[in-house]
Amino acid sequence: MSWTLIFVLGGIIFLNRYIFLEPKMPVKLPQFINEALKYSAPCLLIAICGPIILMENGELRGFTNNPYLWGALLTALFSFFIRNLVVCVILSLMVFYILLAFL
Repeated sequence: MSWTLIFVLGGIIFLNRYIFLEPKMPVKLPQFINEALKYSAPCLLIAICGPIILMENGELRGFTNNPYLWGALLTALFSFFIRNLVVCVILSLMVFYILLAFL
């Protein structure tokens, strides 16, 4: 990859983020776009974590002995009931590594 391409893409990303993060820039988005942007974080999380949880080497993992799937489900349950980020991360990592060792 050439340095020119890296700098051009870095500049494009910087300008896109700067426009929306700079408080002095009056950017008004329509209401339907604001509502659609509420779903961007869950969609991105699913797009990144879904293949890691469900696939291995391009093939679907088994569901019963998949520590990634059980870890993700237990993490969702922990975060729903505990509602403390640090405790959920520590507890989820402990459970995941225990599952990884035994499954």
